[in-house]
Amino acid sequence: MSQPVHAGVARVVAGLASDQVARGWQVTVACPAQGWLPEALTATGVDVVRWEATRSPGLSVVTETRSLSALIRQVDPDVVHLHSAKAGLAGRLAVRGRRPTVFQPHAWSFDAVSGPVRRLSQEWERRASRWTHLTVCVSEAEAAAGRAVGVHGRLEVTPNGIDTARWPTGDRAASRARLGVPEAPTVVCVGRYARQKGQDLLVEAWRTVVAQVPGARLVFVGDGVDHPELLAAAPAGVHVAPNSDLADWYAAATVVAVPSRWEAGLPLVAMEAMSTARSVVAFDVAGIGSGLGDSGEAVPAEDTAALARALVERLVDEPAADAEGRTGRGRVFELFTATRSHADIARLTEELLQLHR
Repeated sequence: MSQPVHAGVARVVAGLASDQVARGWQVTVACPAQGWLPEALTATGVDVVRWEATRSPGLSVVTETRSLSALIRQVDPDVVHLHSAKAGLAGRLAVRGRRPTVFQPHAWSFDAVSGPVRRLSQEWERRASRWTHLTVCVSEAEAAAGRAVGVHGRLEVTPNGIDTARWPTGDRAASRARLGVPEAPTVVCVGRYARQKGQDLLVEAWRTVVAQVPGARLVFVGDGVDHPELLAAAPAGVHVAPNSDLADWYAAATVVAVPSRWEAGLPLVAMEAMSTARSVVAFDVAGIGSGLGDSGEAVPAEDTAALARALVERLVDEPAADAEGRTGRGRVFELFTATRSHADIARLTEELLQLHR
């Protein structure tokens, strides 16, 4: 089950489900009808059932849980795999441990909130772990955060991976020509417009960057990046582009910025940029720094001065940034391929089935 039907979580679900179909498994995904995910799943032989759910918790959880419970009875799966905090909420309330249950949070529910709501979310995750036979985290940092609030039971760390064939190295000049981007030091930031993704923090840092590197360009690529609030606050050199031609946008970059306020681990955007041999600068949340290694730099979370400094260093020394990018490409092939990630999930699922037969 997946609530997100676009962006990174949906891409992970689509990759896992299609891999499992190729293994001869019968796979059904319950998700909302919106977004590109249902059509992509159907095209690869995955059965899709409509489950309407919102991203946020609220009174709708009661209806969402009831409808999901009915769908589970109808499909009668051997294993229930829940992707995202919302699916983890409704799914575990619906199943309550009566079937082998895998939960993959893709960032804990309490990462996105503060104050009393954060404490309630932490308590929920702790209690819900009694109905979870396996929790899959994408980084050691995510697993540690769960254990710190009392999540118990079996936790396994399996990093996400990407299809490296989709993200080859590209010629910077040729990509810029295709996109109509002038030859200038260029930062690219890919992601849907959301507080989590920190585009506003990057805009704040950009004031310092453009003062030190006149003529530098910052391009936001993704859904909603033309948001009026974002553009109203933007200084010179900031541009937006639709969420298309991503391989060209990565190739066109001098450096790729990942200014997220929170993540579960190394995001797919960072892996894709590394695969295209581009240096990555990010905030060091959820252990992103350990994932990047020497393929860029992770600066303290929400430290916009440090973010600006790291971007400037690479914009003024393109050969050094490109060397980091080449290191990153090798690192992706070593650690972050979809083949490896899919095989790990398949193995863990088969082990869980054996334990509950």
